[in-house]
Order: sequence, then C-alpha cells, then structure tokens
Amino acid sequence: MFSYYKDYLIRDWKESDRLDAAKVIETVLKEYGLPWQPEEADQDVLAIEQFYLAVEGEFWVVEHQSEIVGTAAYYPILKGNNAVEIRKMYLLPQVRGKGLGKYLLKALETTIKDRGYQEIFIETASLLKEAVKLYEDYGYQPITEVETKRCDRAYIKGL
Repeated sequence: MFSYYKDYLIRDWKESDRLDAAKVIETVLKEYGLPWQPEEADQDVLAIEQFYLAVEGEFWVVEHQSEIVGTAAYYPILKGNNAVEIRKMYLLPQVRGKGLGKYLLKALETTIKDRGYQEIFIETASLLKEAVKLYEDYGYQPITEVETKRCDRAYIKGL
C-alpha cells in the first residue's frame, strides 16, 4: 500500500516503525481508558511479521510530516466465508475528524476485496464511539461473537 489522503501518507509498515506504531495504539487506548495489552490483545503490534506478513495480511501506517499518526491492518481468519479481520485501526486525536478514518476503511475494504476475500470481521469497544459509528455507517452488521477481552462489540460485512 502506498497512497495519499490530503497530506497524509498511507504506506506499508516497515521494521523501523514498530515502536512508533505501537505508541500510537497505546496512546489511543489510554485516551479512552482501555488497557494496552502487549502480552494479550496487542501482542500482534510487536510482532507484525508473524501476525500479519507471514499470513498474507497487511499492516499500514499513516504518516503526517514524517510522524506516524495512525495505523490500520487486516489478516485472514479461520471463521466465516473466506474472511479477514480488520485490526488496529487507530488515529491520534489531532488527525481525527478529517475524513482519514473513512478513507482508511474504504482503502482496507477495497484491498481486501481485490485480494479475493468475501467477509470482514471487526471487533471494537463501545467506548470507541467514533469507530462504532464509522463501522455502522459503512454497513457493518453487529454479531455476538466477541473474542477480545477489552472489546464488547463485533461486526461483520460481506463483500
């Protein structure tokens, strides 16, 4: 992935991004009072190669003025019908409200569909009100199968 949205660069993660990408996610979680869990729900952020790249998933970072300000990712999962899970879609507060989240979600959906997948699953927490609204506005349907401890909502969307 390599694209621009306004003056934001969306690109594939590289090894030198590891700590900066993790810091974005940790910062946003703490902002909403959610725990950063590097041994549990967030272990994938510290092992992108294993959790995303080795299974033909993708992990993107969002750069603004050479600083990482957001992340977005997906990987194939063994449930549903030829499905992936969108994960780690986080934006720092200073870059929210500019349409970037909508752009990222559309770019993820397009990439996922182009790679032949048929369903997308997403888990999130009710506290992440902007994320919940975004997913629901874009046609994600609530389901009851929540697997991540800090999440209390799950969604599915067919492509």
